[in-house]
Amino acid sequence: MSRMKHVRNISLLLLAASAGFVWYAMTPDKAKIPFEDMTGSEPAPFALRPETIPSVNFSEIVGWKEGEKPVPAKGLAVVEFARDLDHPRWLYQLPNGDVLVAESTQPEREAKGLQDKIARNLIMKANGSVKPANRITLLRDKDGDGKAEFRSILLEGLNSPLGMALVRDKLYVANTDALMEFPYKPGDTKITAKGKKLMDLPAGVPNNHWTRNVLADKTGEYLYITIGSHGNIGEEGGDLQSYVDDEPKRALIRQYNIKTGEDVIFAYGLRNPTGLAINPDTDTLWTTVNERDMLGSDGPPDYMSAVYIGSFHGWPFFFWGQELDERVPQARMDLKQYAKRPDFALGPHVAALGIDFSHKAKMGDAYTRGTFVALHGSWNRKPLSGYKVVFVPFAENGYPVKGAKPVDLLTGFLDNDDKARGRPAGLIVDQAGGLLVADDAGNRIWRVAKQ
Repeated sequence: MSRMKHVRNISLLLLAASAGFVWYAMTPDKAKIPFEDMTGSEPAPFALRPETIPSVNFSEIVGWKEGEKPVPAKGLAVVEFARDLDHPRWLYQLPNGDVLVAESTQPEREAKGLQDKIARNLIMKANGSVKPANRITLLRDKDGDGKAEFRSILLEGLNSPLGMALVRDKLYVANTDALMEFPYKPGDTKITAKGKKLMDLPAGVPNNHWTRNVLADKTGEYLYITIGSHGNIGEEGGDLQSYVDDEPKRALIRQYNIKTGEDVIFAYGLRNPTGLAINPDTDTLWTTVNERDMLGSDGPPDYMSAVYIGSFHGWPFFFWGQELDERVPQARMDLKQYAKRPDFALGPHVAALGIDFSHKAKMGDAYTRGTFVALHGSWNRKPLSGYKVVFVPFAENGYPVKGAKPVDLLTGFLDNDDKARGRPAGLIVDQAGGLLVADDAGNRIWRVAKQ
């Protein structure tokens, strides 16, 4: 065999191997356990299938055609509260009934290296938005028909904002990199004040989990702020080392004292907490959490859980309580006994975001006590999961009903070809007892009410 022919054969073998690797990398891991079995307070055990490259299974975002809308559960109806928004991610209702919507997505920046570039492209494709609007818009339903007739840009020039909270005459906004305070009086339709920065929030590169939510406690004394991790299991941005040194900066919830300006870690070990809500029955804080990736399509499941001052929830060392993630070096085995088990699994890779308790809802007896949760939808599971709003019934003891499973409340975001018309993100029960759902891929806000 000639040297040239030998070299050509080796090149062909390398090309075939490369093609095989690309095929393997782009072939998503398939779920082996029924989805429902991975939900509830006792999800099924699952086999770990570690992945070198994450499974990729995107839904193409196609938007809503004229006249299309999500499908509500029996006995409920849905209307379009507002449309023609720019990636409406989060919602907040003011005392006078006006609704604030944060139009926002991940901050713009140059990618650092090939891996970061691929990750950001994947995130932008999943979000359906490239450039953040960086504003908060005020919507007003003047005649009470469940549709907003008036809108005004309340605040602009923000930095990937998400959470909003009004305490007395101050509106607090969580940018991706700072907690901001603005003077505000309900009824005003525009804020022109520059605003005051109360505290920096960690947002260094890569900042893949960019969302920062904020919620005020009932006394108006404290704010809770969510801060997600840089990456998956602490491999980026120094997250892991901060947990090894017992000085975590991300993957946690902070508590901020409005009067003194002091802040402390409230709960930690939460990979990507986003939704926040307080159970009216117990005054307990609850959060939704996106769990870690690259262990297969069956888990670990995303979850919602009660959080307490000082509670540790496992990340990055453990998942679902005390299950060790062997991919993480320098495991803190001394923390294992303190890792709190999540209270309710919402399913693997569903990307649980908005949460609100239903106690003020007027949607029928089936929804008198529990939580509404927005499942934004997967990008790394086969088959797709999420892309809907669910209801989880609670018992009087302040926890989900024993044996309960999530109940579909609003579906139809995926068509029959697994293309996404929209993706639910933030949600709130409004003052009239209906449920408002921000659809950040469909650029709409939907309102669900009793039929």
